[in-house]
Amino acid sequence: MTGSMTNKVGKAGSLSPPVALAIVATVLGASAIVGKRNAPDPSHPGTRRWYKRLDKPSYTPPDAAFGAVWPVLETGLAVGGYRLLRAPAGPSRNAAVGLWLLNSAMIGGWTEIFFRKKQLGTGAIASGAMIATGTAYVVTAAKVDRPAAATAVPFVAWLGFATLLAERIWARNADRRDLRA
Repeated sequence: MTGSMTNKVGKAGSLSPPVALAIVATVLGASAIVGKRNAPDPSHPGTRRWYKRLDKPSYTPPDAAFGAVWPVLETGLAVGGYRLLRAPAGPSRNAAVGLWLLNSAMIGGWTEIFFRKKQLGTGAIASGAMIATGTAYVVTAAKVDRPAAATAVPFVAWLGFATLLAERIWARNADRRDLRA
């Protein structure tokens, strides 16, 4: 390997700390930007009004809870992704990184479906799919780095709750014409 390549790729294809950190920041930053672009917060009054008008179950957390939970979950995913990118390359590591990338993209994608496009049914289905891909990530990452896998367990648990919530919101609002996009 040339000197410049050894600074980026280490032993057995693991990425250097700065490169791994840059990838994590880029991936999760992009997901956060898409999520923020679609959030039902004061900067998006139309989306906020629409979300407030939805018939939601009594166990729906207050808006502030979502703002508190997601940074913690994203931090766990960031730590896990960083650890995997620093692990030696190989089929299991590469599969885990691929699933990490997929789940990171799906987070932002879900907000696009549910909030921006107001497709409640598709959002509930996508949330269920994220349980499957999140679980696959945990299982695959555990073969490479158990701490990386452990950081995603809260993410999968939250997805279970979020899927139940999304499905109930969909069911409660399926026939409401006043909520159509």
